[in-house]
Amino acid sequence: MATSTTSSRRPVGSAPERLFTPAFVGLTVADLAYFTAIGMSFLLLPHYVTGPVGSGTAGAGIAFGAFAVTALALRPVAGRLTDTVGRRPLLVAGAALCAICMVATAHVDTLAAVVAIRLLLGVAEAAFFVASFAAVADLAPPSRVGEALSYNSLGLYLGIAGGPLLGEFVMGRWGFTTAWHAAAGLALFAVVAALYVGETRVGQPVPGHRPRLIHVKALPPALGFFASVVAMGVFLAFAALHADDVGMARTGTPLIVYGGVVVVSRIAFARVHDRFPPLILGAAALVTIASGLMVIALWAAPAGVVLGAVLLALGVTFSTPAFFAAIFATAEPSERGAASGTASVFLDLGIGGGPILLGFVATAMGLPWAFGVAAVVALAGGAWTLSLRTPGHNQRREESPVVRPRRVVG
Repeated sequence: MATSTTSSRRPVGSAPERLFTPAFVGLTVADLAYFTAIGMSFLLLPHYVTGPVGSGTAGAGIAFGAFAVTALALRPVAGRLTDTVGRRPLLVAGAALCAICMVATAHVDTLAAVVAIRLLLGVAEAAFFVASFAAVADLAPPSRVGEALSYNSLGLYLGIAGGPLLGEFVMGRWGFTTAWHAAAGLALFAVVAALYVGETRVGQPVPGHRPRLIHVKALPPALGFFASVVAMGVFLAFAALHADDVGMARTGTPLIVYGGVVVVSRIAFARVHDRFPPLILGAAALVTIASGLMVIALWAAPAGVVLGAVLLALGVTFSTPAFFAAIFATAEPSERGAASGTASVFLDLGIGGGPILLGFVATAMGLPWAFGVAAVVALAGGAWTLSLRTPGHNQRREESPVVRPRRVVG
């Protein structure tokens, strides 16, 4: 199967098209605020459920995972709405609903109520995440889509990494209620930033046309993305446990190394993404991810875990921007919401399903085997990704000029 996943290449010697517009910066700020609020909830929720709510660790796990149920189910719906009503309504509604959920959590004291709020938070997650990725593709110059995705993803990574630290600090100083309200404040700031960005959708929906829930053309490259997410999810779930098994003094070191390498590399190598066809870059990223996991599986020592984390992080640096660039290249501007919604389903499936399935492998055969199987999944994903290319795709095609949307403020 051939998938058109190419992007425009600007003429040699010409000045690069402007990427860091006020709207692009505003969207990245909105992402940072929103995902920092989500990151705070990652730290606050288990302590809150096992503390004031009076439940156990099983209850904390149920509450934590509840939001993924609605998020997974509603991402395609969010994609359709993103293409029909626009990006800004879903960005604003998603961030506002997130703020409501954070405030509400501070004022309930039963597990059932917390789970209900978390299910509602999944609705917010589906709306904001899908609309945000579609808006990035709208705002990026055609020749800098990969670079735009690389920079913009820093908001997500920094938010998820820094949110727990902020949540722990605020909770320790002022308690749960203030911490939940602080998370709500960040989500409201994301609302303001999204309003500033304005509507980014190109053109208007065709009257009578009902966009599909699933963007079928995005499925082939999304399977490669799925392989990368499964591999990443297994590392995130089991790295600390494996670090303890090999005698590392600080079991969080592999995760810290991984996060640091991804953030630094996303900045340092942002412009690399648009110099290679996205499928080639995605396949190379998967091979690098597999190499890191095999090092972890075969070298049962602290140095092996750290080296493996570095290699894995380098692969992840390129995998998500490359695959989303390939996915968006299969879609017209009016279909970017559907493409984003379709692809992000695989994010939930990989992050959630990968650790669950390979957790059984780890239980039966040990953690190194789980990392080894994840490496095989990544290699299979790389082979699949390469199979999507044909000789006619070895060079990027030149696309017709794209009319850039005028930013509407307010």
